[in-house]
Amino acid sequence: MTLEMERLKHIRNGRPARRTFSDAEVARRQDGLRRILGELDLHAAILTSYHNIAYYSDFLYTRFGRRYALVVTADSVTSVSANIDGGQPWRRTAGDNMVYTDWRRDNFFYALQTLLPNAGRIGIETDHVDLETRQLLGDAFEDAVFLDVAAPAMRQRMVKSAEEIALITEGARIADLGGAACVEALGVGVTEHEVALHATGAMVREIARSFPDAELMDSWTWFQSGLNTDGAHNPVTSRRIERGDILSLNCFPMIAGYYTALERTLFAEEVSDAHLRYWEINLEVYRAGLELIRPGARCRDIAHALNEIYAGHSVLDRRTFGYGHSFGVLCHYYGREAGLELREDVDTVLEPDMVVSMEPMIMIPQGEPGAGGYREHDILVVTADGARNITGFPVGPDANVVRKD
Repeated sequence: MTLEMERLKHIRNGRPARRTFSDAEVARRQDGLRRILGELDLHAAILTSYHNIAYYSDFLYTRFGRRYALVVTADSVTSVSANIDGGQPWRRTAGDNMVYTDWRRDNFFYALQTLLPNAGRIGIETDHVDLETRQLLGDAFEDAVFLDVAAPAMRQRMVKSAEEIALITEGARIADLGGAACVEALGVGVTEHEVALHATGAMVREIARSFPDAELMDSWTWFQSGLNTDGAHNPVTSRRIERGDILSLNCFPMIAGYYTALERTLFAEEVSDAHLRYWEINLEVYRAGLELIRPGARCRDIAHALNEIYAGHSVLDRRTFGYGHSFGVLCHYYGREAGLELREDVDTVLEPDMVVSMEPMIMIPQGEPGAGGYREHDILVVTADGARNITGFPVGPDANVVRKD
């Protein structure tokens, strides 16, 4: 006997959670997306990325091999989630929620068809939709035209509201606390992972205290030592800190999908002359970069100006990545506002309420005097006449050669 199982559900379990942002802020974002739909003459958008679903609905999903979406029309916003998540997506979505079950493989697309029975022009995120999903969307909406909404949505996200800036500022404060916890825990003979665990615990506890209604997920610390500092995103290991090691402190508190960061170069007990020379060069670039972030400055021009400083010290070839990036809904495994990166190929002009980092890095290979990766990282809010640095952790040799008696 074949059982006919339900394909779609509404699971309104419990009460809606307290939103991260006000109703007015949520409406501002959703209205902005609807303006994009109007400009492109679209009937609806099917958003699939972590960052856009979180930005427009306050729901941050966990994929685990399943598809998720946020369907936005002129008069509705509905998240589409998997049955495994129960009522959590409904509680967190600023809008409605539809649940699809696992009983048939195409139930996700059936849910989209149910929500958009007559849509002829649909916006999708072409930088996120993979080839298989694009093919299945075409099969589900045979007569539809698909246009990209990822780029205009990114441009909307690049300029932050007052509420976003307040949350990001809190994130920067909590990152500073994580940095202090790193310094507290580190010492010769201590493993990288023990330092990282101490810092992450301190940040999560402070997020829980400051944001009691938030879901606590994805905060982390990369604490690297010696050779492991050569990459900005190298994972934590069980390596033990040695005297004279170059250290890289990287604290990342996550609040409702909003990423903030603190990154600092440190040394254990002592710093060699060769290391100090490279550290001072990188600090010169870092300090110059802080002064260059202001309204009207072009991303590419900032990058070229800082390149000149590195070139003057004959270390431009040791630079490892761009000089900074935008902040908002992003993480180490999702999201990016690529239109606001301080790189030579980005023409974006900085404007008030953009939030960017200044984070120059050079890497000297193993075997050379002064070997290691050098990186400092601050977060700046662009203002009407300059920029406000919201990172408070000390920087440089006077503060960050850590000696433990």
